[in-house]
Amino acid sequence: SYFGDKSSCVENTSTLNLTSSSVRGLNSTRVGETPLSSSRSVCRSHTPLMGYSVTSSSAVSTHTAASVIVAVVEGRGLARGEVGMASIDLKNPEVILSQFSDNTTYAKVITKLKILTPLEILMSNTACDAGNTTKLFSLITEHFKNATFTTVRRKYFNETKGLEYIEQLCASEFSTVFMEVQSKYYCLAAAAALLKYVEFIQNSVYAPKSLKVRFQGSEKTAMIDSSSAQNLELVINNRDSRNCHTLFGVLNYTKTPGGSRRLRSNILEPLADAETINTRLDCVQELLQDEELFFGLQAVISKFLDTEQLLSVLVQIPKQDTVKTAESKITNLIYLKHTLELVEPLKAALRSCTTPLLKAYYSALEDTRFGIILEKITTVINDDTRYTKGCLSMRTQKCYAVKPNINEFLDIARRTYTEIVDDIAGMIAQLAEKYNLPMKTSFSSARGFFIQMNVDCSTLPNGQLPSEFTKITKMKNTYSFTSADLIKMNERCQESLREIYHMTYLIVCKLLNEVYEHIHCLYKLSDIVSMLDMLLSFAHACTLSNYVRPEFTDTLAIKQGWHPILEKIAVEKPVPNNTYLTEGNNFVIITGPNMSGKSTYLKQIALCQIMAQIGSYVPAEYCSFRIAEQIFTRIGMDDDIETNASTFMKEMKEITYIIRNANDKSLIIIDELGRGTSAEEGIGICYAACEYLLNLKAFTLFATHFLELCHIDALYPNVENYHFEVRHVRSSTGNKEKIAYTYTLSKGYTEEKNYG
Repeated sequence: SYFGDKSSCVENTSTLNLTSSSVRGLNSTRVGETPLSSSRSVCRSHTPLMGYSVTSSSAVSTHTAASVIVAVVEGRGLARGEVGMASIDLKNPEVILSQFSDNTTYAKVITKLKILTPLEILMSNTACDAGNTTKLFSLITEHFKNATFTTVRRKYFNETKGLEYIEQLCASEFSTVFMEVQSKYYCLAAAAALLKYVEFIQNSVYAPKSLKVRFQGSEKTAMIDSSSAQNLELVINNRDSRNCHTLFGVLNYTKTPGGSRRLRSNILEPLADAETINTRLDCVQELLQDEELFFGLQAVISKFLDTEQLLSVLVQIPKQDTVKTAESKITNLIYLKHTLELVEPLKAALRSCTTPLLKAYYSALEDTRFGIILEKITTVINDDTRYTKGCLSMRTQKCYAVKPNINEFLDIARRTYTEIVDDIAGMIAQLAEKYNLPMKTSFSSARGFFIQMNVDCSTLPNGQLPSEFTKITKMKNTYSFTSADLIKMNERCQESLREIYHMTYLIVCKLLNEVYEHIHCLYKLSDIVSMLDMLLSFAHACTLSNYVRPEFTDTLAIKQGWHPILEKIAVEKPVPNNTYLTEGNNFVIITGPNMSGKSTYLKQIALCQIMAQIGSYVPAEYCSFRIAEQIFTRIGMDDDIETNASTFMKEMKEITYIIRNANDKSLIIIDELGRGTSAEEGIGICYAACEYLLNLKAFTLFATHFLELCHIDALYPNVENYHFEVRHVRSSTGNKEKIAYTYTLSKGYTEEKNYG
């Protein structure tokens, strides 16, 4: 092992929990067995976190199983803080490289990793030397308790090798990435270790010139730190992670896995470029105005399978040929044919569109390579072979995928298979006649062919099935069973299937080798499908509620806006409210009794801002936004035992993080501050934080119960006071008074005397 001191590092020998058995050829990795000599280790650091509060990685995304592997490397000496990252999704053959300078809190690294929700994180062994772990390593292990950590020898983080890998594997279409990454040594080093490791664990190599490689800087997208994503319930509901009362749940009407992944990553990383956002909004507007286009596109998009995962399997060449690899390659070729046959219907649906983005998609679909691949496939594969639901029908499709007369041995094997299947059906019919029972042939992938019948137990002689039947299971009145002869027939059937698959596989491999050079057009297709799916989802969400198209100016103005998630939960429509912030009036203090609606209002503004920046319509009568480069929130009043932080400590960490990282283009939401200490200290801290934030041009909304804070508007002209109104209502007998909440925002601070 690389670690001399076992007390600081715990060796984790458990096997990896991957999404499917076929993804991995290896169960566990031990030192000395791998070309990487990677030791699997989990290092726990006991230092408290600095200026950052986050939940465990499982809280970011439970709706999809993690399948991303990330390599992270940090510069040493003077270059400390320069971080290189490379990630690949095992379900999507796209390598994303990024390199950036980060401050000592490593906020960018943690945020990027939270968005990726990695299954496994690779780091250099020097980052985890016993007694000398780097701060970045400690922070990452602290935040990602559910991810597996693998240390790889430092020598595999080699930038020269990384560039060679990219030159060898990057599809020619994406080759402009060379110019971007040539001098980005850290992300190249991370790419070298990542690709070497993935090929090793997958027991397969990527086909040359087959991967999409892109460099992703941290500009052009807005940053939302992970605690804000959690507070605002962007993709996970805080009460129940299975619940879809989240912003993702409100907007997610996607029909494909790629569309839903795209929507999720857009919500966590909204755009920060008005031109791109408006291009998306134009599309949504056209989809809303042209009903035929909307339903036509939706019908085609819903037929697409997971194009990204299909691509991922197609570009991998297995190192060993087994029946399993043969079967999956044949299945994938059928999926590929199914996908390519949808290109024409998709073009037909887009033919009459007018917005620039949809037109660009239409012309991208005119790529001749789609036709070339389909033509090559149809020379070998039957025209009527297609993706079907049900394991037996899919098995039949795979058997008869290749056209007859291409390989005579294959034709003979198929005839044998057909005869065996006919014999099985004949044998079961004879048994049914012999015992006078309503038996029928059934099939499952686990059992193969077996006998099933619906019959009441009382009609059977002695309530028992005849003795020749074995492996009997009963559900209500349905019996499932088999016999010794049938088991033998199933074995013969499997044997002949293996032969068919093997011969079909050889033909399929030959075909795929011819197709590889054209396969890059599928990256474009999967990109188009996921984007259209997301835009259709936005349009669909609009039709269910009266959302309005946002404008982008230097003012945040929302007329009669409401909370999108609350609208989904509530029986009646939430009470709408106005919001107005400008550069000369950029700090709003909100007061009001408990339960008057302050927290909901603050979250509503942040959610509307995010909706506008991903290209969706917004729940309001009219709205204008200033593009936010960062969105910060400080909400919630709980402590955190895991990081040994009291309520007050947690508040201070969060506000420190905001003060260190906020800039003039930020949107800051603070829902109470200084509640974890005495009132005098709390007011002092609030006052100091407000004074600092007032000097920025950031838009800040600050909800508080400290009425003393409201007088800050006498000193600073850019402060506005607002409050939520309540009415006092006397009961009919006149002896009791109670508060009626109006949930309406009004100017000035609250007049309530005894509330808290």
